[in-house]
Amino acid sequence: MSEDCIFCKIINGEFNTEFVYETENTVVFKDINPKAPIHLLVCPKAHISSLNELEDKALMAELLQTVKDVTKKIGLKSYQTHINTGKEAGQVVFHLHIHILGKEN
Repeated sequence: MSEDCIFCKIINGEFNTEFVYETENTVVFKDINPKAPIHLLVCPKAHISSLNELEDKALMAELLQTVKDVTKKIGLKSYQTHINTGKEAGQVVFHLHIHILGKEN
């Protein structure tokens, strides 16, 4: 955990954020500034600052499986995924996360 990371604080329950979905190593919650009717964030529970620092292939697979499982759970058949990696690419929170963007079915 990074002490100044907002996502680490969310994952550790400091903000009482409701998780839409959770696995042993990932959590999914709603983006507080949604860019689509459905805008979820999939995060590893471990603090990994960006995709460039992710070395664990099993966690890579679990993150993508989490995307698939949560979209199935909420009935979202069509959606976009997006990962910003680095400040120049628009990453604002330096804790790896996958955006899921979709419209209501």
